[in-house]
Amino acid sequence: MATAASNSKDTIYVDVDDEITTIIDKVRSSSARVLALVLPKRASVFQSIVNMKLLKRSADEAKKHVVLITTEAGLMPLAGSVGLYVAATPSSKPEVPPTAGAGNANQVVDAEEDDGYTADNAGDRAVGDLSGEAEPVGTSAIETVDLPDEPEMPDAADEDEAPAKKPAKAKDRHLKVPNFNKFRLRLFLGAIVLVLIVFGLYICLAILPKAAIAITTNTSALNVNLTMTLNPSAQAVDTSQNVIPATAQQQQKTTSQQVATTGQQNNGQTATGSVTMTAQKCSGSGNPASVPAGTGVSTNGLTFITQETTVFHITSFNNGCGIFSSDATSITAQNAGSKYNVSNATFTVAGRSDVTATGSTSGGTDDIIHIVAQADIDNAKQKLASQDTNAVKTSLEQALRGQGLYPLETTFNAGTPVITSDNNAGDQADTVTVTQAVTYTMYGVKQADLDTLIKHATDGQIDPSKQSILNDGLNSATMSVGNTSGNTVQLTLQTTATIGPDINAADIKKQAAGKKIGDVKSFINAIPGVTKVDVHLSPFWVGAVPGKTSKITVTITGAAQTHGSN
Repeated sequence: MATAASNSKDTIYVDVDDEITTIIDKVRSSSARVLALVLPKRASVFQSIVNMKLLKRSADEAKKHVVLITTEAGLMPLAGSVGLYVAATPSSKPEVPPTAGAGNANQVVDAEEDDGYTADNAGDRAVGDLSGEAEPVGTSAIETVDLPDEPEMPDAADEDEAPAKKPAKAKDRHLKVPNFNKFRLRLFLGAIVLVLIVFGLYICLAILPKAAIAITTNTSALNVNLTMTLNPSAQAVDTSQNVIPATAQQQQKTTSQQVATTGQQNNGQTATGSVTMTAQKCSGSGNPASVPAGTGVSTNGLTFITQETTVFHITSFNNGCGIFSSDATSITAQNAGSKYNVSNATFTVAGRSDVTATGSTSGGTDDIIHIVAQADIDNAKQKLASQDTNAVKTSLEQALRGQGLYPLETTFNAGTPVITSDNNAGDQADTVTVTQAVTYTMYGVKQADLDTLIKHATDGQIDPSKQSILNDGLNSATMSVGNTSGNTVQLTLQTTATIGPDINAADIKKQAAGKKIGDVKSFINAIPGVTKVDVHLSPFWVGAVPGKTSKITVTITGAAQTHGSN
């Protein structure tokens, strides 16, 4: 589109595909007071009275005068009904076309008084002359379209001659133009509400509905006593011999315990000295027997060793008894240490109650070191033996479960420990570390094999056609290990199994789907052994069991559940 403009007038060419909003924007964006809209043939955008009203209203709000340049006969009544001016060419006289049935078909634009134009002489001038400005030299006539601000109202004296048509602007004040922005907003909000309603209905009718069916049945208890043999070499369950294949899971654990040594050894000098022995003999003849070298003599708990043979000779008589004495006999302390330094001490002679000795020793010194005592090694062993083995047991259980086996905790056993020490008793050390390596073993079996043996043990006590094992009591069973030979282990199992009617939870779900509460209770109560049926539907608006079995939960108390309860 091309335009030509001056300060007070502007010409706008309308394209065939322009929309009314585009045309209104062009009118508002123009700086001219008078606008000539040159319309193409078959301007469909102005075939609507609403678009005409929108254009008129926008021009009035922008304080602009609009003249439609067109010869389309179909547009004339529409333009006249809203008070828009129309001219055949930019140089023709603008006028408001008559509406259908209008009395004044030739109403024209009144010129402003200061320009000297009236409705009678405006037809002799170009549209551009109405702007009140001289036409610039070199411009075409199409650039001179102009209109006064407001059409002149007829005088009161002229009202008697002919009924005057109401000004176009007065009509505009009574027009109610729809607000398309609000219309679009309401349409959008309505669509959102519709989607939310549909989604809410889907949630309420397809997602939320659930059903919980609780079935209570008669049950009975049955004692089970079973002695089985766990054999890692067996390939299958032998119900005639109660042999069950087993897996021995082993784990070696090496632990160490360090303790401080309590033994002491004195590496100082050994005390030496001498003693004189005295003996008394009241019968017989000859001197008392000599005391051989290496005999221990003791005083105050200290032991010394004689270094030579002691020989006695008589020295006097006392009441008929001979008193014998010896020369000085060298002695050496049994151990080093200053405590062995004694003076004028009285000694006892080992094995000779008839002999006493006196003497002194000196030269003993102290140099004490720590050594490993046997008690230290034994203490470390006891601490290793008292260590918690729960972690090893748990590890073995997890390993067996990881293989799909049922762990038999009763068979948990610790092998003979292999114990080593970094120091032996008597070695000089401040600490001693004892290391223990133990191999732990636990057996595991397939739970299905255990169930087979338990079922075989109860087959003769129930009617398999009407009853089944509700709970084999395995989780509360008492087990004890009997004889062990090589890799085979004898295991005794005692438990109480629960016997009840055989009810298939999956079948219950299928039959209950889509039924009312009364119908569900009716067919379940017909099952032999059923004592009570409760059906709970949620949420509160649900009136029947959902059609999908995944929305149904069946809980059976006191009856076997052939395919589970969920």
